[in-house]
Amino acid sequence: MSPSPSDAELLAAHVAGEPDAFGQLFARHRDRLWAVALRTTGNPEDAADALQDALVSAFRRADSFRGESAVTTWLHRVVVNACLDRLRAAKVRAADPLPDDLADRVVPLGVAPGGSAPVDPADAVLDEEQRRQVHAALATLPVDQRAALVLVDLEGFPVAEVATMLGCAEGTVKSRCSRGRRRLAVVLADLLGNPPGPRSVLPTDAVLSTDTVLSTDTEPSAPTPGADDEVTR
Repeated sequence: MSPSPSDAELLAAHVAGEPDAFGQLFARHRDRLWAVALRTTGNPEDAADALQDALVSAFRRADSFRGESAVTTWLHRVVVNACLDRLRAAKVRAADPLPDDLADRVVPLGVAPGGSAPVDPADAVLDEEQRRQVHAALATLPVDQRAALVLVDLEGFPVAEVATMLGCAEGTVKSRCSRGRRRLAVVLADLLGNPPGPRSVLPTDAVLSTDTVLSTDTEPSAPTPGADDEVTR
């Protein structure tokens, strides 16, 4: 392989039997795959399990990749499918409880992400409350809408690429996003400072502005497969 192999070269090397190729590929995309799993499932325990399921599946089924999409698109599709399978199996449709250790995973009061300029403690408390509300609001969405919104609005993937990830038409992705935004607008009305009236719906831009509340800077790190993980041929 070249000194800086492409994703496709790493996957091909893995299929050919290179022992370290798949680990390098996963490490390259680990943080973003973890963010998608966490936001889709709603809690770190399910996210870790789904990501592990996806990792094992991708490892074993790498030879099924035909190059019809980017390798990263294929990896995201495997991860999202693992998340949706786990949520559907558990019949999760309502809001999940927030993790007990959430306070241990956020930026301490008065400390900005990365240790930069100090943050007003009052603002930090408000940001944390907003983050709680947004995560809880996302968890109330049907899983198909949640997955579409996470990929399009939070991760910034093009609709066409998300359609490939989810195995549906572009129009379906747009419809799921539209319906999900409307539902989130109602749930987040208080957070966004616009309590809904009988017929009111917040503008889409208002919902999208909550992306800063869901910054991965304060999310737990992606789990690293250990020696006992089932990632063997």
